[in-house]
Amino acid sequence: MNAVAFIPARFGSTRLNGKPLADIGGKPMVQWVYEQAKKARLIDDVTVATDDERILKAVESFGGRAVMTSSAHRSGTDRIAEAAEKTSADIIVNMQGDEPLIEPELIDRAVAPMLADPNLLVCTLKTEITEEEEYYNPNAVKVVTDKDGYALYFSRSPIPYGKGSFRKLRSKPYKHIGLYVYRRDFLLKFPKLEPTPLEETESLEQLRALENGYRIKVVETKYNPISVDTPEDLERVRRLIKARP
Repeated sequence: MNAVAFIPARFGSTRLNGKPLADIGGKPMVQWVYEQAKKARLIDDVTVATDDERILKAVESFGGRAVMTSSAHRSGTDRIAEAAEKTSADIIVNMQGDEPLIEPELIDRAVAPMLADPNLLVCTLKTEITEEEEYYNPNAVKVVTDKDGYALYFSRSPIPYGKGSFRKLRSKPYKHIGLYVYRRDFLLKFPKLEPTPLEETESLEQLRALENGYRIKVVETKYNPISVDTPEDLERVRRLIKARP
């Protein structure tokens, strides 16, 4: 089995237009993500899937690989599903195009279970929430799992909910890290499933898989990636990279 990574990248964004091409330390953000993905030991190839010629040319200019996809896709998952039709790889990694500082080890940690167990269809990641503000933040998606590490539910609400204070929760709260690893056949099937009530209520497409009876393996990590969703996030990442040796 071999694994390939796709980075969905679209130019339009409600909070930060042209985000994939935002300059960070002299390189577009998509290049940072691409280069980090290339460092992962368990990844055989990396491709940017886009619907914008400007992004395509930017990727090609730094020697990366990119493919054009439809502009009608509702999500990044739909976009990489189209791109994955043209690959024979068994395992497809759906990268987040707005995490320029993602660690390669994090990618490998999500891929490893899929290589070890051919029965797994989807694998993703979680990290412990240690700050109360993040626990109550609806933009930080929470996940609860069973004793074997399979997702029971994802929510924007604080779960598990405790009547006491955040510090007195009997069960640790976890944030979902939105990097997915799919078995190719399942990825091609997933966009054809009808959106489900819980998915539309929470605006979380992974709930479509759970509502249709598919299991999602969730691996714990201590790493907490920084997503660039706003101009403030972008400035934060720029400062962090500038401060590096």
